[in-house]
Formats: sequence, structure tokens, C-alpha cells
Amino acid sequence: FGATLARDEEQNLWSTPHDVTHTEADDDRVLYNMIVVRNQLDKDSEEWQKLNYDIYTLRQTRKEVRSRWKHILEDLGFQKEADSLLSVTKLSIISDSQNMSKARDILLKLSEETNIFPTSWELSERYLFVVDRLIALDAADEFFKMASAVYPRRPGGDRGDEGPRPPQG
Repeated sequence: FGATLARDEEQNLWSTPHDVTHTEADDDRVLYNMIVVRNQLDKDSEEWQKLNYDIYTLRQTRKEVRSRWKHILEDLGFQKEADSLLSVTKLSIISDSQNMSKARDILLKLSEETNIFPTSWELSERYLFVVDRLIALDAADEFFKMASAVYPRRPGGDRGDEGPRPPQG
């Protein structure tokens, strides 16, 4: 049973064990490659510890971003739908190709004008699907307004992010 959990954790490229919602986007491949390289190293080596920290940090950052999105969705009245709106799988599709440009614009605007993403965050394809769903629900503009209010960008471009802390021990 422990081996199965460990394998599931290694295959999980998004945030939590048994999360089947991850996509095979560029940011997932980066994480996967980090895991592969780490697993080829001696666990006592400094390189292994650094990679393990980087993997942990990336996963924690992803959890925090998802939590921020979920918080806003719930505040907008999507308490029951928040998880399904955030669920993106390899089978997910854009609901309307006409919305793709608008979804990209809104996602970029969220990145530039709010603190919903950390400073070092590269825009994830996952959130393009989420914004597309919000457009289909006619809630994208309200989401942006709420994100601007709840996670305002600090003056001078500083978002004031504190990175996640690694586990002790």
C-alpha cells in the first residue's frame, strides 16, 4: 500500500496525491523532469535535497494558487461548483473557440494586475480552461473584479509573495 501511495505521489504533477486533474502542460513537464532527475540522485546528496525542495516549493505554490481561485469562486457564489470549475483534465476542451482570445486576455490581465499568481508564476494552461468556463457562465468579469479586490497588486509591481516553506525534518 505504501508503495502505491509513493508511486501516486510521484505521478502527481499538480498538487495533491491522487489528483487526476493535472494536464500535460509545459509546467507539468518541468515538474515531471525535476522528479525524474531527483529520483536518479542519491537521497543524501545536496543536489537531491535541492531538487526535493524545488519540487515541494512548486507543488505548494500550485496549491496556493488553486486555493486563491477557489476562494474567489466561492465568494462569487460557486460554492458547490468551485472544485469542478477548477478541474482540468487531459480531456478538457475550450467551450467556444471564439472565447480563446478573451480568455487569454483575462488571464494575462489577472497575472499583471492582481496578486492571484506569485511573481515567478508562469501562466498555466490550466487556468485558461477555467477562465473559458467563467466566460461561458458570464462570470469572468466579476471574477476579475473580485480578484482585484481580494488580491490587489501592490504599488511598484511588488506582489509581496512569501514562498512556501519546506517541511521540517
